[in-house]
Amino acid sequence: MGRGERVRRWLLDAWPSLPFIGIGLATTGSSQPEAWLEADLPAYVLVVAASLTLIIRRYPLLCLTLNGIVVVGYLSLGYPFGPILLTTPAVVLVMAARSPLDQAILTTTGYFAVLLAASWAKRVREQPPEFVGPAMTWQALGWGSIITLAVVVGVALRVRREARETARVDQAHQFGSADRLRMAEELHDSLGHGLAVIAMQAGMALHVLDRDARDARAALEAVRATSKESLTDLRAALESLRGKETKLVRPAPGLACLDRLADRVRRAGVDLQVQVDPRLPELPSRVDTIAYQIVHESLTNVLRHAGAASARVRIACADHDTKLLLEVTDTGRVPGDPPVGAGIGSGIKEITAQAEAAGGELRARPRPGGGFAVMAWLPL
Repeated sequence: MGRGERVRRWLLDAWPSLPFIGIGLATTGSSQPEAWLEADLPAYVLVVAASLTLIIRRYPLLCLTLNGIVVVGYLSLGYPFGPILLTTPAVVLVMAARSPLDQAILTTTGYFAVLLAASWAKRVREQPPEFVGPAMTWQALGWGSIITLAVVVGVALRVRREARETARVDQAHQFGSADRLRMAEELHDSLGHGLAVIAMQAGMALHVLDRDARDARAALEAVRATSKESLTDLRAALESLRGKETKLVRPAPGLACLDRLADRVRRAGVDLQVQVDPRLPELPSRVDTIAYQIVHESLTNVLRHAGAASARVRIACADHDTKLLLEVTDTGRVPGDPPVGAGIGSGIKEITAQAEAAGGELRARPRPGGGFAVMAWLPL
């Protein structure tokens, strides 16, 4: 910590003491002529010392104890009642705001009892006996109310601070959970797509194994390549979920990953055409991510349900360049294709919800001439 930082921190700690020091130095000894001792230099030193105990308010029990010692010493010496007593509710508030409630009540009660004892001894020495009882009764009621109010305010401040801290922790946990959920969804999408590709390629290999060993070998090579990519994605995702740094490169999900996705689909035997409007502007990150997820899920469904069909992806601007149009269509299953599976998951519902959350819309329906079409519009 540099010198400037130490000075700044000291000033922040010291400023609450300044009003008490100013009031104490200005008014001590001006309202109690019957005091045993007149205010002198030691009295003013004690007033300043009682005020300066607020500097160590980070340590509330020490702050309260030192203040009590100084104030009781001041009263025991016979100096006049005065502004030094204003520091007592201040240190009590600090104690209540920074300590557990039971500890704050216990220490404050002890502090107040010692203060009353010192005040009683001072009055017995300075006043006629008939005045001591009524004066102490009013002092106990008045200062008891003030100290009780200080405890209530301090507890309220502590509860408010703890509520804010709890809210921050909950918010951090919520953000962490949302981030892990996002990574888990990415992992699900990547693995689901990879397994669909593998299933399709393995089915093709089995389908042609007895008739064309070359095509079967090509399909199995594609299975191996897709498996390696999926395992790489799995390791990177798991290390991200564990919060570890990884040397494995996983591009951020977006349309920049479209070429890699298209290669996977083509290796599965799908005749895929991708058309991207060259006038397409740079997309906002959220729109880019959602657009990729829509295309990803749509092509995964092509692999799962359409087999070795032909498919087309078209990405363009629409509505006078205010929206991004995504269109994924396929021609349906080709007769003789090996089955892959049907009715897997609820991906269409998920991407529909994502599109609507971004202020867009998505339509998915069978095509009149066969096949399936997914069309989405996302605001730019």
